[in-house]
Parts: sequence; structure tokens; C-alpha cells
Amino acid sequence: MTDVASDFRQPRRYVRLDTILRLRWLAVLGQLAAIFIVAQGLEFDVPIVPCVTIVTFSALLNLALQTAANPMQRLEPMQAAGLLALNIVELAGLLFFTGGLQNPFSFLFLAPVLISATALPIRLTIALGCLAVACASALFFFHFPLPWDSDDPLVLPPVYLVGVWLSIVLAIGVTSLYSFQVTEEARKLADALAATELVLTREQHLTQLDGLAAAAAHELGTPLATIFLISRELEKTVKDPSFAADLKTLREQTQRCRDILSKITQLSSTGAPFDRMKMSELIEEVVAPHRDFGVEIKVRLAVAATPEPVGSRNPAILYGIGNIVENAVDFARTTVEVNAWWNAETVEVVVSDDGPGIAPDMLKRIGEPYLSRRRGADEAQNPRGGLGLGVFIARTLLERTGAKVSFTNRTFPDHGAVVQIVWPRERFEEAAPGDETES
Repeated sequence: MTDVASDFRQPRRYVRLDTILRLRWLAVLGQLAAIFIVAQGLEFDVPIVPCVTIVTFSALLNLALQTAANPMQRLEPMQAAGLLALNIVELAGLLFFTGGLQNPFSFLFLAPVLISATALPIRLTIALGCLAVACASALFFFHFPLPWDSDDPLVLPPVYLVGVWLSIVLAIGVTSLYSFQVTEEARKLADALAATELVLTREQHLTQLDGLAAAAAHELGTPLATIFLISRELEKTVKDPSFAADLKTLREQTQRCRDILSKITQLSSTGAPFDRMKMSELIEEVVAPHRDFGVEIKVRLAVAATPEPVGSRNPAILYGIGNIVENAVDFARTTVEVNAWWNAETVEVVVSDDGPGIAPDMLKRIGEPYLSRRRGADEAQNPRGGLGLGVFIARTLLERTGAKVSFTNRTFPDHGAVVQIVWPRERFEEAAPGDETES
């Protein structure tokens, strides 16, 4: 499961150059509009030359990047962070000439850090946040006067400016952390769902192998029949004992091949025994691979008045229950119990073990992607550690077949985890290998 999941856990994230350029052009247009409105509309005394110089430098850099590079290319995280850092420095330069933290646009320090939190690694986001805080701190002490009416100048008390600085710092921290957390959760969920689809596709391919084998057997049946008939006729006409013995061996081996292919064709024909499985057969197939790991697996099937449920050989159900049994074997001390019972309305499977159980802090979150807590021995065997996708994929696949999956611990003084899987009987018996995509 770790090998499958590792394909989806990319440690680096990339942003398109076009995305950064669009944001920078938006900033250029907004800055020019603000300068024009304040200078011409409000008739305040704005240092136009240095402000326009900074905006012009930003626009020229945008043009150079659009000309020299493909806007559709994805930037390395350091390159994207460099452009966002330049945005912070340019904004600090404009605020230096227009009042520092007294300027209401000082809150735009949040924008580059917020973008970084949603698209770049956490270390770069922290670095950009520190840069923004440093620029805001410098502007608290060093800046030109705020453009205002010369007859009635605006003088803000230092306490107010400290409040502005503190609000900028807190806003950068809180909004960046929130954005990073939401984006990370969404990315984890998307990666985990992609891994789920990959696992399901592999399971379906395995299920389809018997159909391919049946098709191959059908195609080989005709030439083998021809070889069998010709060898039998030749055996009747050839008088040489040595040739007759060889022809007899050829006929017998050809008949043996035909018998083998005949058995293979029964595996996937409609209504064949392996197309549909009784609950007892399903449990045994799931449990069998885990019997030789030093843990006793007890299987109990309830005797009910209703007939035993028979469902399709569904790879989603086989994988889902199999993964839960595997986890139970991993954590059990001596025993794993797999209990199944049914009635006219429901089909239920309960997997329990006598291990340490599920930690209280994980019990409500169990089944989330990339949530894992392995024992020390497991971590020593697997230095990379588990990614926690196994239970997520198992739960997702089982729920797509109509099951409800719940995780609990045994009641004290017993200890161990209990996983309960319940289907509506009609849904279980109708579930086919392709039905799990319909939910």
C-alpha cells in the first residue's frame, strides 16, 4: 500500500508562471489606479515619480518574463517564492513613499503570503511571512508622510500604529496557516482518491484475468481438437510400433491439454462457480492469505433461518475486507476474529483483534487519508513509515458498494479494535465488480 501511495505523495508543488504574471499585472493596474485617483481625484500631494518608477519596474519585469519564458511553464518553488518576495518588496517601497503603516493598503502584505500558503512548501511560506513582517516593522519607523489634505494633516497616535502592525502580523499568520491547512487537506484527499482509483483498477484487472484465460482457452480449443483427431487417425494407420507409441503419447497429451482448458473456461462463464460467491467462500478467500503470520484467525458464521447470501466476486469488497483483516493481523497479539451473520434485510461482517486498539485521538479520524500510527517494530522494518492510505481506500471501496463501516474499541476489560461492515442484503447480493463506481 505504501508503494502505491508513494506515487501520489509529491513533496514539491509547482505554480505556473502565467498565474504569477496575472497577479502581478493586476497589482500593477491597481497601483497605477490608486496613484492616479489619490493624485488627481483627491488632489493629495503624492510623490508620483518614485511611485511610478516602482510600478514601471514591475511592469517591465512582467514583460521581460512573458517574452523570455513560456507563461505555461511551471516554476520551481524557489522561483515562485522569489517573484512573490519581489511583490512584497515592491509594495513596501510604495508604502514607504505613501505613509507606511498609516496607508490602508498596508494590509496587501497578506496577498503574497496567502498565495504562497496555497501553492508553495511551508518553509517558503514561513520565509515570505517573515519578510512581510520585517517590511511592515521597518515601515513602522521609516516612511514618508501619508498623502493628505495639507490644511488638516492626519496624525495617527503611535498606539494605533502598533495596533495596525500587530493586526498585519496576526493576519499573515492566521490566514496563511488556515489556507495552508485547507489546501493540504484538499490535496491529500485528491491524492488519496487517485490512489483509491488505481488500487480499484488493479483489482478489476486481476478479476478480469479469468475472463481472458477463458477466451484464450476457447481460441486454443479448435487447434487442439484438430491435433487430437489427426493424431488418432494416424495412430490407426501407422504400423510401425515406435511411431504408433509416439502418436499415442501425442494424442494423450493433447487430450490432457483439452481437459485443462475445459476447466479454465468454467472459471468465467456466466453463472460459473467463481462468478458469484457465498459469504463463507468470500470470508475464506479474504482470510486465507493471512493465516501463516503467527496469529490465530477465528472465523464464525452465524446460522440463520434465511439462506446464506451470495454476491458477485467484487474486487472492491475483497480488497476492502482483506485490508481490514491485514491491519487486524498486524496489530493483534494472538487472535483475530472474523464474524459474519445475516438476515433477510442486512449482511454484516465484524473484524476484531486483541491488540492495543485504536488510540482515542485517532478513533474519530480513522479512515482519513494519510492518517497512520504504526508500532515501533513496523517503523523499523519500514523506515519511510506508512502513509495511512490502506484504511482510507478500504473504507472508500466498501462504502461505494453500499456498506457502512464503523470503527470502535472493545469494551473494557477486553482490548482491541473492532471494525463493523454492514450492507443492505439486496445491495450486497446485487453488487457487481462495476457497481462500486455508482454511489
